[in-house]
Amino acid sequence: MSITMAFQVALSFEDGITRFVDCAPDETVADASYKARINIPLDCRDGACGTCKVLCESGSYDGGDYIDEALTDDEAALGYALPCQMTPRSDLVLRLPTTSATAKTGPGTHTATVTAVERHSATTVGFTVDVDDRAALDFLPGQYVNITVPGTESVRSYSFSSGPSRRQASFLVRLTDGGAMSEYLRERAAVGDRLDLTGPIGSFFLRDVKRPALLLAGGTGLAPLLSMLEKLAQEPPAHPLHLLYGVTTDADLVHLDTLDDYARVIPGFTYDHCVADPASTARNKGYVTSLIDAAALHDGDADVYLCGPPAMVEAVRAHIASLRVTPASFHYEKFATAATTTVVTAEAA
Repeated sequence: MSITMAFQVALSFEDGITRFVDCAPDETVADASYKARINIPLDCRDGACGTCKVLCESGSYDGGDYIDEALTDDEAALGYALPCQMTPRSDLVLRLPTTSATAKTGPGTHTATVTAVERHSATTVGFTVDVDDRAALDFLPGQYVNITVPGTESVRSYSFSSGPSRRQASFLVRLTDGGAMSEYLRERAAVGDRLDLTGPIGSFFLRDVKRPALLLAGGTGLAPLLSMLEKLAQEPPAHPLHLLYGVTTDADLVHLDTLDDYARVIPGFTYDHCVADPASTARNKGYVTSLIDAAALHDGDADVYLCGPPAMVEAVRAHIASLRVTPASFHYEKFATAATTTVVTAEAA
């Protein structure tokens, strides 16, 4: 008796919600989605109307049969496909031009137990959780979840700093005065605490590495990039990767040993860091923009992944624009710390 291997298809909606479905090699993505009770836009089911058109951001597939009015050759060459006809040849990541609510679905909810709380530095704490239904919490490296702060009604957004295949999930938090999560981690957090998580969420995630990549992190914006690197350590890319990590003070530097480890195990991976404080002991003082030139962007033949506070993200975007070099793709996520308000994380690609 033969066993058919199913591929995992990530459906990334325009409101940032991602849902995962299992799809057999001889099954269309549309059929697999409806089987999972996710009602993606669909009309003819025959490749004739184009209603279900999506963009494949990662993976390979058989596009099936369709007419030009539904999907042109130019669109197909750019990676667009019709779920009513496409069948997977690998795991896939598909971007859908609709909201999760329209598809009658939403983010998953999960409960987890704190298994470790680690003070990485005077300003940064990491914590690890064991998710009750870990098999149901699929995520793409780079994505985040919303976490309800124990003992409060406050919700904070944190990117995974661990890769998607690890049994336990880890996160990085910058401590702020008056911050709900900061106060919890400083004063009350203990192994065994229960946390409520919602997600995964976000369009900031690792795509197929088809060319050199420049990774840029500001502060705890390093977290999603660590998740990406863990994935890449398991599936080494064929192209070089360079990470630039910028912080405000020496006390903000964390996980340099982890980056050293990845530099040893990921072929073609290098990194550098800089500290804004003039009194820093770091070799590079200033901001990450001082380390970005046309060569770092491979004269445009590079994918850029950027995560950090809004001011840093905007500064990097302006700097790259000033170089008059346009990266092949530019994915970024802004995050904000908050003392009394819910953290809102914005993404764009």
